[in-house]
Amino acid sequence: MKSLPLVLSPPKRIHIAIMKKSWGLTEKILSGEKTIESWWYQNRYPPWGKISTGDIVYFKNSGEPVKLKAEVKKVLQFKNLTPEKVTQILKKYGKDGGIDEKDFEKYFNLFKNKKYCLLIFLEKVKKIKPFAINKTGFGAMAAWLTVVADKFEKIKMETITDDPPSPPVGGFGGQVVRNSGRD
Repeated sequence: MKSLPLVLSPPKRIHIAIMKKSWGLTEKILSGEKTIESWWYQNRYPPWGKISTGDIVYFKNSGEPVKLKAEVKKVLQFKNLTPEKVTQILKKYGKDGGIDEKDFEKYFNLFKNKKYCLLIFLEKVKKIKPFAINKTGFGAMAAWLTVVADKFEKIKMETITDDPPSPPVGGFGGQVVRNSGRD
């Protein structure tokens, strides 16, 4: 009997996208107005080449906890961009990327000189119980973190809930911060 070659699939990755709050992108993702997350580059940076169908992406606004989760439906990568190619990408995918027609020129001007574009198609978007993350080792300015699924708990720090707080100790009020089990 002939044995078949063993085909190993790459381990599923988990990503955390840190969004610019003033752009309102997490709200657009949650509402379904934005079903494509786009990253435009002069040079390739993660998640370029590190994201694939079936991966999980968590989203957070800068300075806030992680609040959304989505699954990657499809990924498209474009390289050697020109202003003409940028125009084509924006016309074809801009609306699903949450770009209003009235803002087309603004985004074209932001992206026209970029050399790479990554489009991440999202599905199964849902609001989750908020949690904080530990960016140690990723760089203070990192806007995208990628980890193999079994390493995710190492960066997931604490769960933040809206449960009524226990009687205050030391005057701490507001949201309750609980350890997720990492001591």
